[in-house]
Amino acid sequence: MVTAIVLLNAEPDRVAPLGRALADVEGVQVAYSVAGDEDLVAFVQAAGHEELADLVTTRIAPLPGVTRTRTLIAFRAYSREDLANI
Repeated sequence: MVTAIVLLNAEPDRVAPLGRALADVEGVQVAYSVAGDEDLVAFVQAAGHEELADLVTTRIAPLPGVTRTRTLIAFRAYSREDLANI
């Protein structure tokens, strides 16, 4: 399983509808509207890198209002429990 964080820029009047549309995309675990350089952040999971590429390029990027995406692939997950056991 590949986990990634997709940072999205959007047309200003499309942020809320785009957030709702992202939540309906299979593979998107959760989407947040955010302050800063990006407008939305989506946490996604896919079976592998090819599936991740397909998810981002054919199901997320073409959504109405998306102007740019940037994908960060996660290598390792850390939680409070993990850090307490170090």
